[in-house]
Amino acid sequence: MQWKVGRVKITKVVELETVGSTRFILPLATNDEIRKLPWLIPHFATEEGRLKMSIHSLVVETPTRRIVVDTGLGNDKQGRGVPTWNNRTTPFLETMIAAGFPPESIDTVLCTHLHVDHVGWNTKLVDGKWVPTFPKARYVFGRTEYEHWRDHSIEPDKAAVFGDSVQPIVDADRADLIPSDHQLCDEISMIPTPGHSPGHMSILIKSDGEQGLLTGDVAHHPCQMAHLDWSSTADSDQAQSAVTRAALFGRFADTETLVIGGHFSAGHIRRDGAAFRFVALQ
Repeated sequence: MQWKVGRVKITKVVELETVGSTRFILPLATNDEIRKLPWLIPHFATEEGRLKMSIHSLVVETPTRRIVVDTGLGNDKQGRGVPTWNNRTTPFLETMIAAGFPPESIDTVLCTHLHVDHVGWNTKLVDGKWVPTFPKARYVFGRTEYEHWRDHSIEPDKAAVFGDSVQPIVDADRADLIPSDHQLCDEISMIPTPGHSPGHMSILIKSDGEQGLLTGDVAHHPCQMAHLDWSSTADSDQAQSAVTRAALFGRFADTETLVIGGHFSAGHIRRDGAAFRFVALQ
């Protein structure tokens, strides 16, 4: 799928799609509760109230840059907490190439945060060693986010992610650490959106009077726009993530800002009583 914000083009490259297997992430999003939000159906949920989500990368093309935002799960990884995320052998890179984005054509990789499903394709396994997947790219990490996981990846699964998908980028001298409000280029700037992780950033795109917002994991699913307090079990600070959702969605509600989530597709945010709803782009 592809969208435009002024002269900026955004292409979604899907690695994995799921229906309904989200109870461990959003335990309050029961089928009955989701059916009470009919605007979610059919784009974001099934008639039965099962959530539709994806793990994807977004290729953002500006007049001067070709950026991959978030890099999914990756292949050949081990030590993941979700069994099916280990030893994957998917054609993700082939899909990117077929879409016109060979790895060597990417000049920037930008991670909204450093969780397992957003950094996996930072690296690939070559002769038993993890090397940068995008050989000509600078990898842009939030400094707060990087330093947190560098110092706090104590659990084995988090240590595995940092060890195979983040540290090799630093070791290869390909990483740029930025403040959470950094301006990357004329069209791309960061918005600090902590809560899901300590240094989580969302991405604001401005071009030719138009605006886009890549939320990352401020919300895993649009149902959290209606229920701002439905924090994810993966949030490092659930109270902060709810505050961040209210502030971010309030800022862009009732505008023509193109909004794309880290695990859901594009639409516009609209106010709905004390909260919000999401209107899908066809």
